[in-house]
Amino acid sequence: MPDTSHGGHTPRPSSQGGADGSLALITMYEISKILGSTLNLERSLRDVLNILSSYLQMRRGVVTLSDDAGLLEVVAVTGMSLTGAREGEACFPLEAMAEVTGTAMPLIIYDMAGDPRFTKYAAQAYTVEDDIQSLIAVPIKTTTRPFGTLSIERHRDGTTRFQFEHDVRFLTMVTNLIGQTVALERKVAADRDRLFLEKARLEKALPRPEKPLTGKVLENVVGRSQAILRVSAQVRQVAPSRATVLLRGESGTGKELIARAIHYLSPRADKPFIKVNCAALPENLLESELFGHEKGSFTGATSERKGRFELAHGGTLFLDEIGEITPHFQAKLLRVLQEGEFERVGGNRTLSVDVRLVTATNKDLEDAVVKGEFRADLYYRINVVPIFLPALRERREDVPLLAQFFLDKYNEENARSLRFSEAALDVMGHCSFPGNVRELENCVYRAATLAQQDVIQDFGLSCRHDQCLSATLWKRRGTGKAIGGLAHAPVTEADAPDPEPSDHGWDFPDPTPPPSCDEAEPEERARLIAAMEKAGWVQAKAARLLGMTPRQIGYALKKHDIPLKRL
Repeated sequence: MPDTSHGGHTPRPSSQGGADGSLALITMYEISKILGSTLNLERSLRDVLNILSSYLQMRRGVVTLSDDAGLLEVVAVTGMSLTGAREGEACFPLEAMAEVTGTAMPLIIYDMAGDPRFTKYAAQAYTVEDDIQSLIAVPIKTTTRPFGTLSIERHRDGTTRFQFEHDVRFLTMVTNLIGQTVALERKVAADRDRLFLEKARLEKALPRPEKPLTGKVLENVVGRSQAILRVSAQVRQVAPSRATVLLRGESGTGKELIARAIHYLSPRADKPFIKVNCAALPENLLESELFGHEKGSFTGATSERKGRFELAHGGTLFLDEIGEITPHFQAKLLRVLQEGEFERVGGNRTLSVDVRLVTATNKDLEDAVVKGEFRADLYYRINVVPIFLPALRERREDVPLLAQFFLDKYNEENARSLRFSEAALDVMGHCSFPGNVRELENCVYRAATLAQQDVIQDFGLSCRHDQCLSATLWKRRGTGKAIGGLAHAPVTEADAPDPEPSDHGWDFPDPTPPPSCDEAEPEERARLIAAMEKAGWVQAKAARLLGMTPRQIGYALKKHDIPLKRL
């Protein structure tokens, strides 16, 4: 009777044809190389069976693994077709392999033709002239219950002797390697699926406007003034194109917000939106940040790193404060914008990218070009479609809406229920806010933090107590006085508050009463004339001497009826 017991064996006098010490070592080495070279599981297992076929003189081999439902399926074969093993007239007996995984014990069949479970399977494959066909099946497992089997078949013609106990030990070592590889592959697949689900969840949770084209004003922009309506219309018109956009405006007017709106309204909305503040990094770091670097290109470059241009491939790259980059770096940036090609720092491989560029600045680029501080060719390259963002003093009707928006945000973050009185909104509506929307947000947060009641009154605003930081800043900048021990340059037109008087008489309250008109006007007129004469009657130069803007000095000349001399 053939031995069909689990773990049983038929002793043989020699190990001819078996895996002796040196042969086993070579075989294990080759198998470990195969399993460690790729995560293509089916291919690896097929190659392992081919190795076993060469070294163990086996006729056929089969690897089975359990699926998600826990049922075994054939995943790799040698000596026959995979389809034949799965769907042939005599399929591989998976029921017998299920006994191996269920008991976690090897199965040895001395003669498959004499075992009812394997009779049909053996008869289909082997001819009558063949002698005894034996099978060894070993469970595949790690530290948990078995989840597959490795089986080999051998032909015994009466002269070849096999030592089954030795072969079982050897195949057990092989299945241990296979088990670790399968467990790793399944863990990688599970992690990949988990990351895909997490990515989908995070993308769904992004604060992205669902219908940014709804209405006249963009969904992510607060306001209803004509100035903001014009900007919204320009954004809707330019966003679907590939044109480079230059956002102009004072600091704090929301240039990054508009850049995001352009991206989300474009065909690139599903691609990355990458932003870089050019003023925040020195030239050498900015080059690495934008173009990336190769490993070892400089001290600290311990690995290869992609730059922002590569990360933004297919999407939008937003370069804020572009007017602050050095002339040397402007030349490097110009090449990328013209040709769409660059090399990483320390590399010589040319990379190509498809990026839609949006830039922003609060600097007078035209004046910088005249002075040679900004390359004219780069200026023409980025100034394809300029969009001018209005200062907050040019859209005063939006101040109450923005103030309420920031107060709602504060209430949500701090679990409070504050609200403005009409008088408080009226005071803020008549303030110039030289820091624009950013300053308004700070003003709201300051008033809300210091509020003692649920209603923020006008007398609770910092400007009513001469504590408005911006008022102090601008008054000192206008007079050239030092702030915190540092002397500040004269105010520029882009930064200065509008000289238009408010209904309250001044935009920034001053506890010291202003001098009377009779006392102040002659002195102011004399100062204007002296500055104009010193500047050769060039208004821009005179404005810089007096710490004023060209617009302000123009108003002052008209107010004092000072005629302009033509030289």
